[in-house]
Amino acid sequence: MDIGLGTADNRERGGDLLGRGVVDARKALCMHGRQSAEQQRIEKLARVNRFQDFTDDEIHEVVEHARYLTVPEHWALMVEQQPADKAYLILSGEVSVRRHGEEVARLGAGEVIGEMALVNHKLRSATVVADTPLEVLHFTTDTVAALTAKIPHFRDALIGAVEERIARDQGS
Repeated sequence: MDIGLGTADNRERGGDLLGRGVVDARKALCMHGRQSAEQQRIEKLARVNRFQDFTDDEIHEVVEHARYLTVPEHWALMVEQQPADKAYLILSGEVSVRRHGEEVARLGAGEVIGEMALVNHKLRSATVVADTPLEVLHFTTDTVAALTAKIPHFRDALIGAVEERIARDQGS
């Protein structure tokens, strides 16, 4: 007995109802999963001090423009004295900041790394290595320019990170 579950004859007549239902259900699950992952990134970013004054729409815009990456443990995100073309916002995990091979800081969730050289257009002042697996938002110079055009105080958030880092470095 054929009940329209996918024979070639029924597919031609649009009778692959179960097949279409499964595909639609998978698509819905994928979309739901994607929305959930994006929502988690939005929530993590909203908890970061520098972004707490941003509106929900602005937070969403940052997450949309930034590239979400997972980084394995022991991976170097940036290397001292190399040109700067990206910055990262750590959503989860920890990194070591090293100058001349010596660890000078450990940073974690909510910290922006690589912003000093990106904002000031200088070579990297340190090597940054993942101590644990990381979740980060990746910003290129183009991403920063696009976000700054849409959200002028986005650049202020990055400059604030530079100022905090300089103050912290001078205090140690």
